[in-house]
Amino acid sequence: MTIINHKPSTMNPQAPTQSPQPTTLVLADDHPIVRHGIRMVLEAESDFRIVGEVEDGLKVIETVERLTPDVLILDIMMPGLSGLKVVRQVRAASPGTRTIMLSMYSTEAYIHEALSSGAAGYVAKSAGADLLVDAVRTVVAGRRYLSPPFSERAIELYVQRVDTGQLDLYDTLTKREVELFKWMAQGYKNAEIASSLGISPRTVEVHRARIMQKLDLSSQRELIRFALTRGILSNEESLPD
Repeated sequence: MTIINHKPSTMNPQAPTQSPQPTTLVLADDHPIVRHGIRMVLEAESDFRIVGEVEDGLKVIETVERLTPDVLILDIMMPGLSGLKVVRQVRAASPGTRTIMLSMYSTEAYIHEALSSGAAGYVAKSAGADLLVDAVRTVVAGRRYLSPPFSERAIELYVQRVDTGQLDLYDTLTKREVELFKWMAQGYKNAEIASSLGISPRTVEVHRARIMQKLDLSSQRELIRFALTRGILSNEESLPD
Protein backbone atom coordinates (compact mmCIF):
# COMPACT_ATOMS: atom_id res chain seq x y z
CA MET A 1 0.00 0.00 0.00
CA THR A 2 1.37 3.43 -0.96
CA ILE A 3 1.41 6.04 1.81
CA ILE A 4 0.54 9.44 0.34
CA ASN A 5 0.93 11.60 3.43
CA HIS A 6 3.02 10.78 6.47
CA LYS A 7 1.77 13.78 8.44
CA PRO A 8 -1.22 13.40 10.75
CA SER A 9 -4.38 14.65 9.13
CA THR A 10 -5.98 17.70 10.71
CA MET A 11 -9.25 17.16 8.86
CA ASN A 12 -12.36 15.88 10.57
CA PRO A 13 -12.59 12.23 9.44
CA GLN A 14 -16.37 12.48 9.62
CA ALA A 15 -16.60 15.51 7.33
CA PRO A 16 -17.80 14.53 3.86
CA THR A 17 -15.58 15.30 0.88
CA GLN A 18 -17.30 17.71 -1.47
CA SER A 19 -16.88 17.08 -5.18
CA PRO A 20 -16.85 20.08 -7.52
CA GLN A 21 -20.09 20.66 -9.38
CA PRO A 22 -19.96 19.31 -12.96
CA THR A 23 -20.17 21.63 -15.93
CA THR A 24 -23.66 21.26 -17.38
CA LEU A 25 -24.18 21.39 -21.13
CA VAL A 26 -27.01 21.49 -23.66
CA LEU A 27 -26.35 20.29 -27.22
CA ALA A 28 -28.23 21.94 -30.10
CA ASP A 29 -27.75 20.43 -33.56
CA ASP A 30 -30.33 19.14 -36.04
CA HIS A 31 -28.25 16.08 -36.97
CA PRO A 32 -28.62 13.16 -34.50
CA ILE A 33 -25.31 11.64 -35.60
CA VAL A 34 -23.47 14.90 -34.93
CA ARG A 35 -25.09 15.23 -31.50
CA HIS A 36 -24.17 11.64 -30.68
CA GLY A 37 -20.54 12.30 -31.60
CA ILE A 38 -20.41 15.47 -29.52
CA ARG A 39 -22.02 13.68 -26.58
CA MET A 40 -19.43 10.90 -26.70
CA VAL A 41 -16.58 13.41 -26.72
CA LEU A 42 -17.92 15.50 -23.84
CA GLU A 43 -19.18 12.66 -21.66
CA ALA A 44 -15.67 11.21 -21.66
CA GLU A 45 -14.81 14.11 -19.35
CA SER A 46 -15.79 13.23 -15.78
CA ASP A 47 -16.61 16.84 -14.89
CA PHE A 48 -18.99 17.39 -17.84
CA ARG A 49 -22.68 16.50 -17.73
CA ILE A 50 -25.09 16.69 -20.69
CA VAL A 51 -28.47 17.86 -19.37
CA GLY A 52 -30.34 18.33 -22.64
CA GLU A 53 -30.36 17.97 -26.43
CA VAL A 54 -32.30 20.04 -28.95
CA GLU A 55 -32.70 19.66 -32.73
CA ASP A 56 -34.76 22.76 -33.55
CA GLY A 57 -33.71 26.38 -33.13
CA LEU A 58 -37.15 27.40 -31.90
CA LYS A 59 -36.87 25.02 -28.94
CA VAL A 60 -33.39 26.03 -27.84
CA ILE A 61 -34.47 29.17 -25.96
CA GLU A 62 -37.10 27.34 -23.88
CA THR A 63 -34.72 24.48 -23.13
CA VAL A 64 -31.89 26.75 -22.02
CA GLU A 65 -34.21 28.92 -19.94
CA ARG A 66 -35.58 25.80 -18.19
CA LEU A 67 -32.27 23.99 -17.63
CA THR A 68 -29.92 27.03 -17.28
CA PRO A 69 -26.83 25.07 -18.40
CA ASP A 70 -23.33 26.42 -17.96
CA VAL A 71 -22.62 25.95 -21.66
CA LEU A 72 -24.72 25.70 -24.83
CA ILE A 73 -23.09 23.98 -27.81
CA LEU A 74 -25.00 25.47 -30.75
CA ASP A 75 -24.87 24.70 -34.46
CA ILE A 76 -24.85 27.98 -36.34
CA MET A 77 -27.24 26.56 -38.98
CA MET A 78 -30.33 25.44 -37.06
CA PRO A 79 -33.79 24.85 -38.58
CA GLY A 80 -36.66 26.96 -37.27
CA LEU A 81 -34.44 29.76 -35.96
CA SER A 82 -30.86 30.44 -37.01
CA GLY A 83 -28.06 30.00 -34.52
CA LEU A 84 -27.24 33.72 -34.66
CA LYS A 85 -30.78 34.62 -33.59
CA VAL A 86 -30.75 31.89 -30.96
CA VAL A 87 -27.59 33.11 -29.27
CA ARG A 88 -28.97 36.65 -29.01
CA GLN A 89 -32.07 35.39 -27.23
CA VAL A 90 -30.11 33.00 -25.01
CA ARG A 91 -28.18 35.96 -23.60
CA ALA A 92 -31.46 37.44 -22.36
CA ALA A 93 -33.11 34.18 -21.29
CA SER A 94 -30.11 32.74 -19.41
CA PRO A 95 -27.31 35.30 -18.89
CA GLY A 96 -25.13 32.77 -17.08
CA THR A 97 -25.05 30.38 -20.03
CA ARG A 98 -21.98 30.62 -22.26
CA THR A 99 -22.60 29.71 -25.92
CA ILE A 100 -20.11 27.96 -28.19
CA MET A 101 -21.00 28.13 -31.86
CA LEU A 102 -20.24 24.98 -33.83
CA SER A 103 -19.98 25.60 -37.56
CA MET A 104 -18.69 24.36 -40.89
CA TYR A 105 -17.87 27.97 -41.80
CA SER A 106 -14.41 29.22 -40.86
CA THR A 107 -14.32 32.73 -42.31
CA GLU A 108 -13.38 35.72 -40.16
CA ALA A 109 -16.59 37.41 -41.24
CA TYR A 110 -18.79 34.67 -39.87
CA ILE A 111 -16.80 34.37 -36.64
CA HIS A 112 -17.10 38.11 -36.07
CA GLU A 113 -20.86 37.97 -36.56
CA ALA A 114 -21.15 35.08 -34.09
CA LEU A 115 -19.11 36.90 -31.45
CA SER A 116 -21.05 40.11 -32.04
CA SER A 117 -24.27 38.18 -31.47
CA GLY A 118 -23.05 37.06 -28.06
CA ALA A 119 -21.21 33.78 -28.57
CA ALA A 120 -18.34 33.10 -26.16
CA GLY A 121 -16.65 30.58 -28.42
CA TYR A 122 -16.48 29.44 -32.04
CA VAL A 123 -15.34 25.94 -33.05
CA ALA A 124 -15.10 24.68 -36.63
CA LYS A 125 -16.71 21.28 -37.21
CA SER A 126 -13.46 20.20 -38.82
CA ALA A 127 -11.60 20.76 -35.54
CA GLY A 128 -10.41 17.89 -33.37
CA ALA A 129 -12.43 16.60 -30.43
CA ASP A 130 -9.85 17.88 -27.96
CA LEU A 131 -10.44 21.44 -29.18
CA LEU A 132 -14.14 21.24 -28.31
CA VAL A 133 -13.22 20.14 -24.79
CA ASP A 134 -10.73 23.01 -24.58
CA ALA A 135 -13.42 25.40 -25.77
CA VAL A 136 -15.82 24.34 -23.01
CA ARG A 137 -13.20 24.71 -20.30
CA THR A 138 -12.10 28.09 -21.67
CA VAL A 139 -15.55 29.70 -21.81
CA VAL A 140 -16.48 28.31 -18.38
CA ALA A 141 -13.39 30.07 -17.05
CA GLY A 142 -14.80 33.33 -18.44
CA ARG A 143 -12.57 33.65 -21.48
CA ARG A 144 -13.37 33.63 -25.19
CA TYR A 145 -12.36 30.70 -27.40
CA LEU A 146 -11.68 30.67 -31.13
CA SER A 147 -10.92 27.52 -33.07
CA PRO A 148 -7.47 27.54 -34.75
CA PRO A 149 -6.17 29.03 -36.98
CA PHE A 150 -8.08 32.08 -35.73
CA SER A 151 -6.95 34.14 -32.78
CA GLU A 152 -8.27 37.02 -30.70
CA ARG A 153 -5.80 39.38 -32.38
CA ALA A 154 -6.87 38.30 -35.87
CA ILE A 155 -10.50 38.97 -35.05
CA GLU A 156 -9.70 42.33 -33.47
CA LEU A 157 -7.86 43.38 -36.63
CA TYR A 158 -10.77 42.20 -38.74
CA VAL A 159 -13.29 44.13 -36.64
CA GLN A 160 -11.24 47.28 -37.12
CA ARG A 161 -11.75 46.93 -40.87
CA VAL A 162 -15.54 47.01 -40.48
CA ASP A 163 -16.44 50.69 -40.79
CA THR A 164 -20.02 50.50 -39.57
CA GLY A 165 -19.35 48.11 -36.69
CA GLN A 166 -21.90 45.70 -38.17
CA LEU A 167 -20.70 43.08 -40.60
CA ASP A 168 -22.56 42.53 -43.87
CA LEU A 169 -23.24 38.79 -43.93
CA TYR A 170 -23.41 38.96 -47.72
CA ASP A 171 -19.62 38.64 -47.63
CA THR A 172 -19.98 35.12 -46.20
CA LEU A 173 -21.74 33.77 -49.31
CA THR A 174 -19.78 31.63 -51.74
CA LYS A 175 -19.57 32.63 -55.42
CA ARG A 176 -22.25 30.07 -56.26
CA GLU A 177 -24.51 31.35 -53.50
CA VAL A 178 -24.07 34.94 -54.70
CA GLU A 179 -25.12 33.83 -58.18
CA LEU A 180 -28.25 32.13 -56.87
CA PHE A 181 -29.00 35.00 -54.50
CA LYS A 182 -29.35 37.42 -57.41
CA TRP A 183 -31.80 35.10 -59.16
CA MET A 184 -33.76 34.67 -55.92
CA ALA A 185 -33.87 38.42 -55.26
CA GLN A 186 -35.53 38.97 -58.66
CA GLY A 187 -38.31 36.57 -57.77
CA TYR A 188 -37.36 33.49 -59.77
CA LYS A 189 -38.70 30.16 -58.49
CA ASN A 190 -36.54 27.16 -57.74
CA ALA A 191 -37.61 25.32 -60.91
CA GLU A 192 -36.83 28.34 -63.09
CA ILE A 193 -33.40 28.82 -61.55
CA ALA A 194 -32.65 25.10 -61.85
CA SER A 195 -33.60 25.06 -65.52
CA SER A 196 -31.45 28.09 -66.32
CA LEU A 197 -28.38 26.87 -64.42
CA GLY A 198 -28.66 23.21 -65.40
CA ILE A 199 -29.00 21.92 -61.84
CA SER A 200 -31.78 20.13 -59.99
CA PRO A 201 -34.60 22.00 -58.19
CA ARG A 202 -33.56 20.14 -55.02
CA THR A 203 -30.05 21.62 -55.29
CA VAL A 204 -31.52 25.10 -55.65
CA GLU A 205 -33.76 24.44 -52.65
CA VAL A 206 -30.75 23.47 -50.51
CA HIS A 207 -28.82 26.55 -51.63
CA ARG A 208 -31.83 28.78 -50.96
CA ALA A 209 -32.20 27.47 -47.41
CA ARG A 210 -28.49 27.89 -46.74
CA ILE A 211 -28.48 31.43 -48.13
CA MET A 212 -31.47 32.42 -46.00
CA GLN A 213 -29.77 31.04 -42.89
CA LYS A 214 -26.43 32.67 -43.65
CA LEU A 215 -28.05 36.06 -44.16
CA ASP A 216 -30.34 35.59 -41.14
CA LEU A 217 -33.46 36.12 -43.30
CA SER A 218 -36.84 34.50 -42.81
CA SER A 219 -38.90 35.49 -45.87
CA GLN A 220 -38.67 36.42 -49.56
CA ARG A 221 -39.68 39.97 -48.67
CA GLU A 222 -36.71 40.26 -46.28
CA LEU A 223 -34.43 38.86 -48.98
CA ILE A 224 -35.56 41.46 -51.53
CA ARG A 225 -35.20 44.27 -48.96
CA PHE A 226 -31.69 43.00 -48.14
CA ALA A 227 -30.73 43.10 -51.83
CA LEU A 228 -32.18 46.57 -52.42
CA THR A 229 -30.74 48.27 -49.33
CA ARG A 230 -27.25 47.03 -50.17
CA GLY A 231 -27.43 47.95 -53.85
CA ILE A 232 -26.95 44.34 -54.87
CA LEU A 233 -29.66 44.74 -57.51
CA SER A 234 -29.38 47.59 -59.98
CA ASN A 235 -30.58 48.52 -63.45
CA GLU A 236 -27.16 47.61 -64.84
CA GLU A 237 -27.36 44.03 -63.57
CA SER A 238 -28.88 41.37 -65.78
CA LEU A 239 -29.36 37.64 -65.52
CA PRO A 240 -27.44 35.23 -67.75
CA ASP A 241 -29.16 34.25 -70.99
